[in-house]
Amino acid sequence: MKGQLFNRRRFIADGSKAVAGITLLSSLTNNTWAYTRKPPRIRFSVISINHPHIYGMIESVIKGGGELVSVYAKEPELVVAFSKKYPQAKPARTYKEILEDHSIQLVLSSGIPADRAPLGIEVMQHGKDFLVDKPGITTLEQLAEVRRVQKETRRSYTIFIERLESSTIPKAGALIKAGAIGKVIQTIGLGPHRINPQSRPAWFFDKKYFGGVITDLASHQFDQFIYFTGSTEVEIIAAQVGNLNHPQYPAFEDFGDVMLKGDKGTGYIRVDWFSPDGLKSFGDGRQTILGTEGYIELRKTVDLSGRQGGDHLFLVNQKENLYIDCSKEPLLFSERFVNDILNRTETAIKQEEVFLAAELGLKAQAKATELKLKG
Repeated sequence: MKGQLFNRRRFIADGSKAVAGITLLSSLTNNTWAYTRKPPRIRFSVISINHPHIYGMIESVIKGGGELVSVYAKEPELVVAFSKKYPQAKPARTYKEILEDHSIQLVLSSGIPADRAPLGIEVMQHGKDFLVDKPGITTLEQLAEVRRVQKETRRSYTIFIERLESSTIPKAGALIKAGAIGKVIQTIGLGPHRINPQSRPAWFFDKKYFGGVITDLASHQFDQFIYFTGSTEVEIIAAQVGNLNHPQYPAFEDFGDVMLKGDKGTGYIRVDWFSPDGLKSFGDGRQTILGTEGYIELRKTVDLSGRQGGDHLFLVNQKENLYIDCSKEPLLFSERFVNDILNRTETAIKQEEVFLAAELGLKAQAKATELKLKG
């Protein structure tokens, strides 16, 4: 693998290596710019490391100018594995020790999803910004309280979703802004995943902990619908979820899809846990953006026609049919995010976009009918 960036979307949880968070996958790009680390400008810590996505989050903040100071997790074995990768992070005796450290400006977390919002609320109330793995909020009640506290404290509550680490998405956004496909009419977002059940903890299979398949996996697709269409008012037209092939986990959902209508475009989202083992990636993530003058398709993780790696963009319009390798596009989130913490700005992602994407996922999950198939 070229470069040292851990990519959250390309992290494969394969047994003990996944728990330890030390498996390296093909990175988002082989752009040397993307791996240039800024000198430390902020101090940050980690609370709860139940999902190995935390490693990609840490690398992103370090690259933007963050100094990792300390870590807390109630599971000693996770701390041991974490400390092998980041020996500079001092293990804290309690999470309160981190919250009460006034030198810390930012807290990262990939705890059990249902616990993330309550922690983020405490983090903001202690005057710190919060960067959390998706799903960052698992109920509408949590969302209302997070919004209230965020408004009250003016701290940032950022959910680490695909747009922040993908080079295809901002490239597509730039092409759309330049008029390459005319006015956006619809987005179709597909988010299949490989389940790897042998490497998953018990909470993974109970939706009271992860919020449901739409709340969880479709976090990225709702955000990208907002980003590509520019919609600010969105209605969930229909949604369905089901456990179609995992009866041994009765509280699990392995399939979900959604139809939605915004004031500036329509959308369809499908997420599932059915990526086959023969695929060279954790899932064949795709996004199609239909415009009045053409369309763009993003193949984020794999191109089945044989091109290596991910970050593939296909553009078809009235004049041309193009393939664009986005792997050399610069990744801007890291530096912008640290700048936002220092300057109290929103250049990496707008707070209301974070909340709207979360709200749409939660509303779709709540509205979803149960899908059952015969045979």
